[in-house]
Amino acid sequence: MQLDLVYERRGAGEPLVLLHGIGHHWRAWEPVLDKLATVHDVIAVDLPGFGRSPMPETGLPHDMTRLVGAIASFFAALDLDRPHVAGNSLGGAIALELAATGQAASATALSPAGFCTPAQLRRAVTVLRLHRYAAHLPEPVMRRMLRVGPLRAVSFGMLLARPGRISPEAALADSLALRNARAFETVARNGLRYAFQGAPTVPVTVAWGTRDRILPYRQAALARQLLPAARHVDLAGCGHVPMHDDPDLVASVILATTGATV
Repeated sequence: MQLDLVYERRGAGEPLVLLHGIGHHWRAWEPVLDKLATVHDVIAVDLPGFGRSPMPETGLPHDMTRLVGAIASFFAALDLDRPHVAGNSLGGAIALELAATGQAASATALSPAGFCTPAQLRRAVTVLRLHRYAAHLPEPVMRRMLRVGPLRAVSFGMLLARPGRISPEAALADSLALRNARAFETVARNGLRYAFQGAPTVPVTVAWGTRDRILPYRQAALARQLLPAARHVDLAGCGHVPMHDDPDLVASVILATTGATV
């Protein structure tokens, strides 16, 4: 399957592909994008059916294996030979799968899916669905609400440990991305029983926010058990989307995995 994906590309150096979580878009990476681009050719992707990327004409891949194969085909279309990859949540799981199948030079997974029970995953999807329903308020109403710090904190408190660090503009863009995510329900439904089972041989880092309320930090213990050769990092004080909570820490973790220096 050939994917037609929207992406943002900045910088020069070894390629680094950034993969967002379910309901998000490439702009999730904006807090770290320019720092990573000082040493990498960074490609931040809107996954199929999210952000501005269209749904594939033949439909979404029905399982992780097919999705990873389609992402690898996208790499080939851009002449990317085993790029470094980093991902958050769903994107973290994809990054690990790409590493396990030899499609990546390294992988950094931030609070990745695939290390929880079906019940824990159902809870995470339910919380995100509630956020999605709330994002169907009229856009002018959301715009006014998200300009108010305490209301922005309530709106993003499940996703970020430090919601005061997200700007009103980024908060609105993220809310609209979640509302308009055409692939959300299909991906959520297909992924309810997903569990990571690969064995990457390239450098891998699994980094978990200690204040993650979507895929809680305790899931990092299973990741440590299943990936004993990986580097495991605690993102102290960070939530599920740590790029806003501590962009310098997240960038340094990714660059340590790729072997780059700033």
